Amino acid sequence: MDEARALWNEASDDELKELAQEVRARWHEPDRATYMVMRIINYTNVCVAQCDYCAFYVLPNQDGGYVLSREEVFAKIDELVEFGGDLVAFNGGFNPRLPLDYYCDLFASVRERYGDRVEFYALTIAEFVFLADRAGLSYSEAAARLRDAGVHWVTGGGSEILTEDFRKRHAKWKYTVRDYFEAQRAIVESGMKTTATMVIGFDETLDERLEHLQRTRDFQDETGGLFSFLCWTYKPYGTAFGGREIAPREYWRHIALSRIFLDNIPHIRTSVLTQNEDAFRALDYGADDFDLPIEDEVTQKAGARIDLDLDGLLAIPRSLGYTVEYRRAERPAAVAAPS
Repeated sequence: MDEARALWNEASDDELKELAQEVRARWHEPDRATYMVMRIINYTNVCVAQCDYCAFYVLPNQDGGYVLSREEVFAKIDELVEFGGDLVAFNGGFNPRLPLDYYCDLFASVRERYGDRVEFYALTIAEFVFLADRAGLSYSEAAARLRDAGVHWVTGGGSEILTEDFRKRHAKWKYTVRDYFEAQRAIVESGMKTTATMVIGFDETLDERLEHLQRTRDFQDETGGLFSFLCWTYKPYGTAFGGREIAPREYWRHIALSRIFLDNIPHIRTSVLTQNEDAFRALDYGADDFDLPIEDEVTQKAGARIDLDLDGLLAIPRSLGYTVEYRRAERPAAVAAPS
């Protein structure tokens, strides 16, 4: 962490880029990037976590709460397929009226209808913790239930900043950092896949960012279960916490630092959802992968802008000198460790 702190405080942009590109080249061809077309389906907006950085949720019994029907979910997936996409991510919240059986039935129906034509990220770690607790199951038991329902992935979403102080300030009803990693370990041990995520731009300190990266690196050293690391930026509009967005340059530097720090994770992903056109410059700072989202109501409520001109977006990394190739959303084969 001391070396990472010194890099952040003392290294120039060019120095960070050069170091990040060296690590990137251990895993990927220097001038090649991959992408996916995906949709985040916000299946419910009812949540009791009350995170102050969220502009999306409503509490139980408040006006405006919803739960999507299975037919509405299918319609959204069908529209994604028409766009040429094949990845769905389910993200909602802590809805106390939806039992684990609801999720198992929903995911089994998606797998039955679409087979391997569409892959889906079923829930986030945060939602998984809530569901296991509500069902009175261990994390291993809850993971087995999801796996048996056809789930291949539970993403690292809901991490934000993985320090206890951050969670006490902003998400005290959510869960602890220990809960997060215990649940993620159970997911890996069940045979499902998972990812690492991080959100920056709240009021977190540099030390908190570094602690998050250290914990992520340690988890990967212990389990080898993280396929990718995605970092995006906080959108403050309409949230109780408020604040302002960080500049793209700070995001790019953080991507570079993450690529250097997390040299044991294959993919570093840049966020088109929260950075739009500026996201592609992060490819110069060590990122190798990105997705083009067609919907995410959670971040859109907080000010994110969705651009459906996918060809126009892809022209940007190409103009930066990258060959971009579509990456199918499928269960990834084992990735060889870098030499």
